Amino acid sequence: MATSKENGKGTSSPGNVQKSGQPAKRGFAAMDQNQQREIASKGGQAAHQKGTAHEFDSEEARRAGQKGGEAVSRNRAHMADIGRKGGESRQSAQRAAAVAAGNKGNRQGEKEG
Repeated sequence: MATSKENGKGTSSPGNVQKSGQPAKRGFAAMDQNQQREIASKGGQAAHQKGTAHEFDSEEARRAGQKGGEAVSRNRAHMADIGRKGGESRQSAQRAAAVAAGNKGNRQGEKEG
């Protein structure tokens, strides 16, 4: 009687694993991105021709955007970063406008002298 190691199905063989330790890509994941897009596009076209494709109406799109916004706004650190970047951008724009107007970067309310 043959053991599992003799017929090549032993546990010591890693199976479908590449040298990097990651499983080998198969099927859709193994294709290049252009080939994936082409296949996905054909599927979308077929669904539209068949009449089973999903199409967002404005209300459904609004709800989806609101749901995404709620999820992002739960991350307070991320929201603080966004606010900080916006403030920095606004200050930079105001300084550039002041220089262009000839104020040489004076702060608002300061007298020229």
